[in-house]
Amino acid sequence: MANTKINGIVLSENNMGDFDKMLTILTPNVGKISCVAKGARRPKSALLAGTQMFCFGEYLVFKGSQTYHINSVEPIEVFYNLRIDLDKLKYAVHINKIIQDVTQENQNCYKILQLLLNTLYIISETDKNLDMILGVFKLRLLCVLGFMPNVMQCVNCKKNEELIYFSIRDNGLKCGICGKQDTSTIQISKSTMNAIKYIVTAPPKKLYSFNLKEEALEEFKLVSKIYFNEKLEKEYKLEELF
Repeated sequence: MANTKINGIVLSENNMGDFDKMLTILTPNVGKISCVAKGARRPKSALLAGTQMFCFGEYLVFKGSQTYHINSVEPIEVFYNLRIDLDKLKYAVHINKIIQDVTQENQNCYKILQLLLNTLYIISETDKNLDMILGVFKLRLLCVLGFMPNVMQCVNCKKNEELIYFSIRDNGLKCGICGKQDTSTIQISKSTMNAIKYIVTAPPKKLYSFNLKEEALEEFKLVSKIYFNEKLEKEYKLEELF
């Protein structure tokens, strides 16, 4: 079998045999793949650093009958700060679980991988509010998955003024009149509305280039949490690691 170079991030690692690992790696073009890393648990293995959870690297692999096999790896980013801060690690693990749920093999995951890498970088390298980061991630992921909310006008009457409600049922903003007739709406401030608009439309590398004050942040957290759980038909909760 010919060797192939792929970039990807390790979503999970499991021990196999005495010294081997079975990895789940998210790649941009072939989606989520299973990889065997022979001898990766040996103390002097060249695969040791590049086969840890959250490592993003360039992997030289060949495809076997059922799984890929890793010949070598060049780590690109290991997100070291996630490993030394339990709060950051908790949010990263939570996001990782979501990513594993929404990805599969033979799927173009370029945008999802890009979002994951940008999000892990912000968690690892900044002190931004972790709840805000999670909310931004969830809303932008929904956009990638085909649940982009209508944020430019009322989803009912098409008016583009006084958009003070977010409709969970109808996927977007509603004006004051239409919002009152929809029991699934959440009333939001102008700051929250602007944040939602920004998240939907911002370039990937600028996604986290804003902040929210406490009141608007609480509104935004509520909208992103309920909207996300509703569209994915599953309730995601942050869990303690230990």
